[in-house]
Amino acid sequence: MNTAFRFTLACALALGLFAPAHAAEGELNISYVKSPFNLQMMVMKEHQLLEKKLGPKGITVRWHDIDSGAQQATAMASGDLDIGGVVNTTSVQIANAEGNPVIIVAAASRPTDVFGLAVQENGPKTFKELKGKTIAGPKGTVLHQLLAAGLAREGMSMNDVNFVQMGIPQGFSALMSGKVDAALIAAGALVKAGQAGKPILATATGLVTPKLVMCASGAFLKKHPELVADVVAVQDEACDWIMAHHDEAVALGAKEQNLSKEDAEKLFAWSHYAKRLNENDLKSLDEDMAFMLEQGMMRKSVDSRSFILDSAME
Repeated sequence: MNTAFRFTLACALALGLFAPAHAAEGELNISYVKSPFNLQMMVMKEHQLLEKKLGPKGITVRWHDIDSGAQQATAMASGDLDIGGVVNTTSVQIANAEGNPVIIVAAASRPTDVFGLAVQENGPKTFKELKGKTIAGPKGTVLHQLLAAGLAREGMSMNDVNFVQMGIPQGFSALMSGKVDAALIAAGALVKAGQAGKPILATATGLVTPKLVMCASGAFLKKHPELVADVVAVQDEACDWIMAHHDEAVALGAKEQNLSKEDAEKLFAWSHYAKRLNENDLKSLDEDMAFMLEQGMMRKSVDSRSFILDSAME
């Protein structure tokens, strides 16, 4: 375990951030998050990189399909999930503000046009026209923040729309069946909505700077810091493999998300994969927090550096 990792962990312990864990000994519970286009997770699972790394240490890897950052944070709070494979920083900030220590241990990507708001063919054409409309999407996530930011730009708030909690697959289905006026969706679902004739009213570009990260529950990190470091090392290995085997990686992503090679290449270009956060990310986190506090998405402020390991920074 490197010095930076030890130092940050010691600080977290001193601050009393951690609660008891409930996960079984001898196993690692990690979320498998394919959306928006998390190739590093797909490579880790497809090539059994974690199993190869942890198996000799007597650790069984258990994968859990959870896309929503907010749901991953809840699962980490309950001890049912040890590692959030890919979580948006909006969910991380909200969780920590609520006293749920979700600790960023590595970066994952900085996707841009991957997140968006799709509407019905003859539906709203601007955020202003969303007034009174029913919008499906995952609350407490970067998509929620995207909607709030778009409304705020028009002098509106979340109170001006009927926001219904739905995961991305459910929101996509509701949009396609005409049950909602708009849906906050991402990656493959966003591409497919556009191909089906559903206009994309906006993407995150110009409204939100999405930052996706790998996280650990505070309790698990306290108890198993070396294991968390192993998981980060495996993600680094997956990222290096992706860059060295571009065509194979994109083909895997296309297969996992049932996309064409062309659409998968588009999502790859939008994803901007990363291993570590940088100072610009910290500035962006502070800007996100100020906005979410203003919009009522968070109830109190929290120091961004308090939930980021030093080893997660460049």
